[in-house]
Amino acid sequence: MNKSQLRKTYKALRNKLSTNQIHDLSVSVANQVLKLPIWTYDFYHIFLSIEEHKEVNTEYIMSILSGKDKHIVVPKSDFKTGSMSHYLLTDNTPIKKNNYNIPEPVNGIEIEPNKIDVVFVPLLAFDETGNRVGYGKGFYDRFLADCKPETIKIGLSFFEAETKITDVFESDVTLDFCVTPEKIYKF
Repeated sequence: MNKSQLRKTYKALRNKLSTNQIHDLSVSVANQVLKLPIWTYDFYHIFLSIEEHKEVNTEYIMSILSGKDKHIVVPKSDFKTGSMSHYLLTDNTPIKKNNYNIPEPVNGIEIEPNKIDVVFVPLLAFDETGNRVGYGKGFYDRFLADCKPETIKIGLSFFEAETKITDVFESDVTLDFCVTPEKIYKF
């Protein structure tokens, strides 16, 4: 399937999930994340879930990161430039929903992309070779291109892999792993 078809399909699948299902599936994803070989790093970038889009709830992963004394970095989107800035999440970091209902830091300590070791990437769908389908604005592809080459990119999904995304672009950044409630894909 192409990206447009996959976006439509997976938005519909997510919309069928109940609040309880999202909770249970998100906890299962977080438990799978514990099995990843990523715990020797310092800076972990993670998206703050958009509840209205029924995304994987990343609070459980953030609790794990916090419990392991890792530096948690969260994004702030600039829809005028199509870019993101990244802020260290502390007890004092104010979080507010933007006009698109994305929770993000108002301000704080900015972290450059080349400092980030691991990125948890939001997605709607992914395939067996590590390609992903996001919301179509390219924010994460631009951000990941600015990270160091060895930065580990991990998708989070409620659903298993598609065989192949048919319209992958050269500028699309592939994942190293994708975590679902049932398994970990390594690419």
